[in-house]
Amino acid sequence: GASGDTTNIVGTLQNNGSAVGGTNTPAFRARVTADTTFTTGTYVAVTFPSEDFDTASAYDTSNGRFTVPSGQAGKYFIYSQLLINAGASSQLEFARINLYKNGSVIRNAQTYYVSNPIRRTSISLATVEDLSASDYLQIYAYADDTSGNPDLYNDSTNPNYFGAFKIIE
Repeated sequence: GASGDTTNIVGTLQNNGSAVGGTNTPAFRARVTADTTFTTGTYVAVTFPSEDFDTASAYDTSNGRFTVPSGQAGKYFIYSQLLINAGASSQLEFARINLYKNGSVIRNAQTYYVSNPIRRTSISLATVEDLSASDYLQIYAYADDTSGNPDLYNDSTNPNYFGAFKIIE
């Protein structure tokens, strides 16, 4: 064909005898659907009770854990965002989001406002991690709020969410 022609290829695209392509599954994304208050100065496991999708039923809405299904070990792109709100204006001094794997923190993202406290902040975390079958992931939130009443603020345009998908290798 000439430059600009469209070609229809029927069959399986291969690279050295192996099929090319695939799907980024298992995959899930869950979110918080209401304001969720927690205690200032303590790490709290976040439960995301509403699933947008979950291709392998691997996310548990009751405990906030994503568990890698049997036969699905590999590299995963993991992401989360929390919108942390202070109980009053100019009270939020520090906020953190932690990613836990099998009960231990492996990654975090944080913001500091000690010299100029604010009311609300959004924290995002994204990473690629090697996971084995039965590994489980959880998100934890932390805030230093001088009013003592931080929460995960529920906002439809800036939601609190947690998700992951297996990367095609």
